[in-house]
Amino acid sequence: MTANMALNLIHRASLALLAAVLMATGAASAADSDARALHVLNRLAYGPRPGDVERVAGMGVQRWIDQQLHPETISLPSDLNARLAALDTVNRSAGESLAEFLELRRDVRMDDEGAKQRRREAEMRASRQAAEARLLRAVESPRQLEEVMVDFWYNHFNVFAGKGIARALVTSYERDAIRPHALGSFRALLGATAKHPAMLFYLDNVVSSAPRPDAKGKARGLNENYARELMELHTLGADGGYTQRDVTELARMLTGWTFDQKRLARTGETFRFDAGRHDAGTKTWLGREIAPAGQQEGEYALDVLAMHPATARHVSRELAQYFVSDEPPQALVDRMAATWLASQGDIRAVLATLFASREFLAPAAAGTKFKTPYQYVVSAVRASGVPVANVGPLVNTMSQLGMPLYGCQTPDGYKNTQDAWLNPDALTRRIAFAAALAAPLDPAQLQATLAGSISPRTLGIVQRNPDNLRAAMLLGSPDFMQR
Repeated sequence: MTANMALNLIHRASLALLAAVLMATGAASAADSDARALHVLNRLAYGPRPGDVERVAGMGVQRWIDQQLHPETISLPSDLNARLAALDTVNRSAGESLAEFLELRRDVRMDDEGAKQRRREAEMRASRQAAEARLLRAVESPRQLEEVMVDFWYNHFNVFAGKGIARALVTSYERDAIRPHALGSFRALLGATAKHPAMLFYLDNVVSSAPRPDAKGKARGLNENYARELMELHTLGADGGYTQRDVTELARMLTGWTFDQKRLARTGETFRFDAGRHDAGTKTWLGREIAPAGQQEGEYALDVLAMHPATARHVSRELAQYFVSDEPPQALVDRMAATWLASQGDIRAVLATLFASREFLAPAAAGTKFKTPYQYVVSAVRASGVPVANVGPLVNTMSQLGMPLYGCQTPDGYKNTQDAWLNPDALTRRIAFAAALAAPLDPAQLQATLAGSISPRTLGIVQRNPDNLRAAMLLGSPDFMQR
């Protein structure tokens, strides 16, 4: 270790000790304020942009958190609004998107090469614009927590864009079912996802109906896919205390929850209850006898699931895992679950409990979460301060890193833990991306933006290399891959 590195380590340790003493007496040093600002920017946001650490520290971390919890109070930049408004496929209704998809599919069935080309171009255009809207918001929106929660909930209620007509519906799904409720009522979010045609199609509830015997006497019609994932992934959790019979009975309660492709494309009707497909018999679910009540059986099930103690624990743990650590403290999960039940599933209230916790604010928690490919790419672009002119390279990089946008095939969505993403090949690809992005950057400005997230040891190594390598080394460092 060089003398300078040793001095840096001693200085950093001294600052940490001083900060701890000052915090204990109720006073906060400038170094501590910057460290806390950087921590919340790495967790509630996709990392700092140039000047963000100073801005957040200056306004106060708690005030910034409160502001992020109420994104409607934060104005979006006019240039961002203008770019989003120009994305015509993103701003279409679900019906309009599906109508184009179905028309192009009919043309392709005529075995017309021109039609096939038009379909490929239309799908690529829609996919590109969906990615552009998501990434523009993630990089440039000041409503950072809202963007983080949109990504969190999309993974929680995942729909794979590559399954049939889902590719025409995922943009509406994110915009109309996920985004409006990202910081609101969990029951409203659960209902919006349950009734959206993207979810109904992806998990096959669109074709589920009361069991009827076929020619061989076997029962056909009931599909349990959505009912199973609704309890296992979306609400109670795999250890939520339900049985296979509960899955079957919930699937029966949800028969008739469907949509009609042609009606959606023609009239925009995204959900309808088809009484003719509904199982009108009495059900026994989670120990309750459910009398026949048509659509209200499913609504009742969502009411129960949204406020079930197992749901409060399961989703609170997922939130704590995302924001605190891969193995979150049980005491924190318990406090969040208590807030969940007391607030009737108010997501904002649960997050406020999390962000005010000693576990979240502990200095030891900073820099301990490994970034997913999405988080890494977005945080690198934000740190660079370079405006997003072309999302193509960003989309390609995420695909190469194994995390294509809207591309998780399984209902459980993408993981946010280190063991899911840390491997030699992925690190090599991240470093290649860092080198390409960093080419035009000023390393001194980048280092100032990243502030205390880069360790003295890494800084020492970076400083011993030529200027044209330093920015790439900062973005490709192990330190920057943590949040």
